[in-house]
Amino acid sequence: MLSYVLKRLIQSILTLIIVISIVFGLMRLMPEEGYFGDGYEKLDEVQREAILQSMGLRDPLHKQLLDFYKQLLKCDLGKSIIYRPKVDISKILIEKIPYSFKFGLAAMGLSLVVGLPLGILMALNYKGFWDKLGTAYIVFINAVPAAIYYLFLQVYVTGILKIPMLYSQSNPISWILPTISMSLGGMASYAMWIRRYMLDEINKDYVKLARAKGLSNRSIMVSHVMRNAFVPMAQYLPSAVLFTIAGSIYIESLYSIPGMGGLLVTAIQRQDNTLVQALVLIYSSIGIIGLFLGDIFMAILDPRIKLNKKAGAR
Repeated sequence: MLSYVLKRLIQSILTLIIVISIVFGLMRLMPEEGYFGDGYEKLDEVQREAILQSMGLRDPLHKQLLDFYKQLLKCDLGKSIIYRPKVDISKILIEKIPYSFKFGLAAMGLSLVVGLPLGILMALNYKGFWDKLGTAYIVFINAVPAAIYYLFLQVYVTGILKIPMLYSQSNPISWILPTISMSLGGMASYAMWIRRYMLDEINKDYVKLARAKGLSNRSIMVSHVMRNAFVPMAQYLPSAVLFTIAGSIYIESLYSIPGMGGLLVTAIQRQDNTLVQALVLIYSSIGIIGLFLGDIFMAILDPRIKLNKKAGAR
């Protein structure tokens, strides 16, 4: 187990280094205006070059990258240039993350509470009413652009239920609609995957053998089918939890939630290159770390996974 964890850790670190290096290189292709703020037009060419030189942006790319890694090791993401001039990006993130985490965690919980039972009902009533109803919902969520039903909820549901259209920290009722909106996609995904995994398990030989031995259908479903169907889904839970920190770019902007998702949109619109770079790196890192934790979680929960070199991972 330890060798498997070390192997996956090394792979994840290498992947993270490659991703960070690529993002860093791409950011150097962004317009240089994003390093000056509102004073760009007031500076002449000599002054601009002097500022870029002082920021190290005229050094060879490999030297810039090395200096950037040194900053990262010190947990220094740099300072915002335009969004909040000369303010540490880490300070900005500390203010934004709680909002995204709060809504993301609530939406994830709602997705699990609704999506998993729906998927179980769909599997148990295969081709029946619940299966058809759940399938219709999943198809709708995946086929219709999210912006359409988000706007429908915001414009019409707020009027019907008499709840605020935008988020307000002082009004807890205004938290309801963003949380529901954020959970709709998760509900469909969890329902779809638990249905699929349960149907896969139901058709396996060990279930037929259990039925032949006289085990009740309830015992087979609870002790065997559902237990084994939940294992593959456990792989995605660490990523889901971590991505609550990142927030939802569209929903946070739509409901004016001051979280990480809305921050990324604002940083891109205002061309704050340093802030955009930090946010993209955070999003990339969350994805890679989530995959690593998911693999470890899967290996712990599923004894059928072989961790040695000959067998590989299932």
